[in-house]
Amino acid sequence: MRAVEQVPADRVRTPGPGRETRPRTGTDHEPLRSEGRRAVSWLDVPGARLYYETSGSGPLLLLIAGGTDDARDFAGVAPLLAPHFTLVVYDCRGVSRSSATRPEHDVPIPTQADDARRILQAVGTEPAYVFGSSSGAQTGLALAACHPEHVRALVAHEPPAVGLLPDGDPRRTVLGKVRDRYRREGVGAAMETFVAGTGLRGAGDPGKQVPESPEAAVRTRERLERVERNLDFFLAHIVLPTATYLPDTTALRSCRVPVAVGAGAASEGQLAHDTALALARDLVTKPVLFAGGHTGFVTHPTSFAATLRATLRGLAP
Repeated sequence: MRAVEQVPADRVRTPGPGRETRPRTGTDHEPLRSEGRRAVSWLDVPGARLYYETSGSGPLLLLIAGGTDDARDFAGVAPLLAPHFTLVVYDCRGVSRSSATRPEHDVPIPTQADDARRILQAVGTEPAYVFGSSSGAQTGLALAACHPEHVRALVAHEPPAVGLLPDGDPRRTVLGKVRDRYRREGVGAAMETFVAGTGLRGAGDPGKQVPESPEAAVRTRERLERVERNLDFFLAHIVLPTATYLPDTTALRSCRVPVAVGAGAASEGQLAHDTALALARDLVTKPVLFAGGHTGFVTHPTSFAATLRATLRGLAP
């Protein structure tokens, strides 16, 4: 493992569809100097090169995005958290600016957790607060269970752990059907099954999903554009390993890491909301309600950041 070149974020151009941002080949290196300034780095890990950013000041806080998403999803909450935490955000392997050396392989959650561990080791030695959403929450749960020495506290927001749903719930198999349909018919058909099977169409409170500001609305549209570019890799190699990963609730209950489970105020009835509630029951904890739906940190960054900060401080002051 080695940290590859670090450059200021304002000198990295966002790639267009199908293009990756590569590190400069010269000797540019500018460490994080002040609150609010982002530094961009790449990290070589077994099987991948990971893009990550750091900003802010204070204790470490690692933010892990979902399977189709990347570090830019946290652009709305980052300025609100940076005065209180040293933020670390990254693109998971095979997604956006992070490459996989063997992109034909699935990416299991233990591999994702090991990537997160290596990033934390690259940026510091202290245990970090960790927030993960969707498949990022699954990664955070595996990180806390397998590498608790690296985690100060964890907030797992709507992890889609379908194995926690009751026996007989048809949603336990829906994400396997999504990948099967992707292999047979491609992205469009697979997403029809995904949207219908996870409750993204029709469930939840539409009024609570409206972005809080014009800026949040723009970020929401930009996120959807990124999602579209990442769908092939997600459907081929992330969706099923993420869904079939069963958090080790026994290890999580017995380890020293305090865990909170988040659910969206606007996602009631959706698959990931219900799996979050099931996880909270297994961990014998009350779920924390966050503004917005499954991606409330994009649509409602102000209230989401406030709830996240309060929750983390409550878990481990």
